[in-house]
Amino acid sequence: MAPRPVSRIAGHFDLSPNCPSDCADKSSHRFGGYGLMGRLKRIFLWLLVIYISVPFIVKLCPSIQAKLVFLNFVRLPYFIDLKRPQDQGLNHTINFYLQPEPGINIGVWHTVPSQMWKEAQGKDREWYDSTFKSPNPVIMYLHGNAGTRGGDHRVQLYKVLSGLGYHVVTFDYRGWGDSDGSPSERGMTSDALFLYQWLKLKAGSKPLHLWGHSLGTGVASNLARHLCDRGIPPDSLILESPFTNIREEAKSHPFSMVYRYLPVELWDCVCILMIQNIVLIVEHISCPLLILHAEDDSVVPFQLGKKLYDMASQSKSLVGHKVQFIPFPFSLAYKHKFIYRSPELPHILSNFFGMTHPQA
Repeated sequence: MAPRPVSRIAGHFDLSPNCPSDCADKSSHRFGGYGLMGRLKRIFLWLLVIYISVPFIVKLCPSIQAKLVFLNFVRLPYFIDLKRPQDQGLNHTINFYLQPEPGINIGVWHTVPSQMWKEAQGKDREWYDSTFKSPNPVIMYLHGNAGTRGGDHRVQLYKVLSGLGYHVVTFDYRGWGDSDGSPSERGMTSDALFLYQWLKLKAGSKPLHLWGHSLGTGVASNLARHLCDRGIPPDSLILESPFTNIREEAKSHPFSMVYRYLPVELWDCVCILMIQNIVLIVEHISCPLLILHAEDDSVVPFQLGKKLYDMASQSKSLVGHKVQFIPFPFSLAYKHKFIYRSPELPHILSNFFGMTHPQA
C-alpha cells in the first residue's frame, strides 16, 4: 500500500492555486493607493472648477458683488446694543433714528464735544439737538464696509474728535447695523445726503466737515460732489485710507489674492463690483480736501491714496482750494484703521482747518 501524503504537503497543494497572503496584501495596498490618488484628483478638479467659476458667478450676480463690497452682514463687534452708545464708553452720545424715505429708518449717533460731558448725563434728544447752537464745528463721519457705527476703531476716532471740541455725527447706512432696508450705492448716497441736509439745518452757519473712511470715502466723495454741483459745498472733505476706484481696490484687497494672477479677461469678472470712482468724482469737487493714509495699509494700499492725491492736485475744480496728503510711516503700524492713534492728528487737523481746535 502506498503511503498517504502528509497533511503539510497536502495543505501546500491546497493553497497553490491562490496568491500568497503577502502578495495579496501588496496588491490590496497598490489598488488602494490608486483609489486615494483618484479621489485626490477628483477633489483637485472640483476645486479648480470652483476657482474658475467664482469670478463668472460674481460677474453674473450683482447681489453677490454687492455683498462682497459692502460686507454689511459682518456686524463686528457682535452682541453690542447700538441703542446704548454708553456701553462703548460714549457717555456723551445719544442714539436716535431718522427716516430718509418712508419705511426706512437709519440709526444715528450724536457725540457732543467732550467739554459738555458732565452736562450731557441723562439728557434727552431735545437737549442734544440744542447743543448744535454752540459754536463748535460739526464732523459728519461716514464709515467703511463691515461692522456698524459702534466699531471699536470708529468709536475711538469719535472720542478723539470729541476731545478736540467737535460734534461728531455718524450713522449706519440702510442695511447696516440696526438700520432698515438693503444696501445699495444709491441708498448709501441718499442716506448720507439726507443726514447732511438735516445737520445743515441744525448746525446753521457753523463749519460742517465730511469725514469718510475706506469704503466711506466713496460715499463722502459722492456726497461732496452732489453738494458742489448744487453750489453748496461742504466746508471740507477728509478722506481716510481712500481708494481710487473700486476696480483697483478690489484687485489689491487681501481677499482677492488667490485671483491676482488670473488672465486679465477673467480678472475683469472679479473686480467689476461697483461704479464708484473717486478719481472721476474729484474732478467735480470744489472744497478743501485732506487725504490721510498709512504706508502699511494692507486693505487699501498706500499707493492708491497717493495716486488719488496726485489726480486731485491736478483737478481744475480744486484750484484755489487747499489739497493736502498726509502719509503715516510704516514704522507707526497704523495699518488700515488706526490713524486715530497718531499724536500728530490734532495738529494736522488744525493746520488743515486753518484754525485752533474749539476744545475748552
